[in-house]
Amino acid sequence: MEFVRSIWENDKEYMALVGDLLENEDVLKLDDITHHHYTTRLIHSIFVSYMSYRIAKRLNLNVRAIARAGLLHDFFHEDRVQIAAMEKGSHNFVHPQLAVKNAELITELSELEKDIILKHMFLCTTTGLPRYKESFVVTCVDKYCAIQEVSHPARQRAKAKLTNWMLRLASVHA
Repeated sequence: MEFVRSIWENDKEYMALVGDLLENEDVLKLDDITHHHYTTRLIHSIFVSYMSYRIAKRLNLNVRAIARAGLLHDFFHEDRVQIAAMEKGSHNFVHPQLAVKNAELITELSELEKDIILKHMFLCTTTGLPRYKESFVVTCVDKYCAIQEVSHPARQRAKAKLTNWMLRLASVHA
């Protein structure tokens, strides 16, 4: 993740699009919330935002909307237990609505940005299909990032076991 961090932090075009959001106290507080067990909600959101932004550049999509909405797609401070207590539905259904509400408190959102944030869980909810290509990109990148984040420790353990096995095997044949 450090390698990715140095890339996005040094991408002047990307930082020009999201720098104001990354200076916001409420956005920065997301770094205090564990997300997908092994990362923070802020790091996850930056990962989704930056990867989506890079894809948007290649596909000639709206890079501003995708970078900003990607960063704000999980902009909520409540945990799953608090969301369940709201009795408005499941975490997957409620947190995009919270994210839009919170995002509107710190920045103006276009209809495209709202759609990206509200529909990023469309595979798990009944909010309807995304209206824009950018919304599909963020949705897919969000799922990819979540899988990477959750599986990282298991992949690291498997890699360590394989390395140890190979070292033992090499020492037997030496």
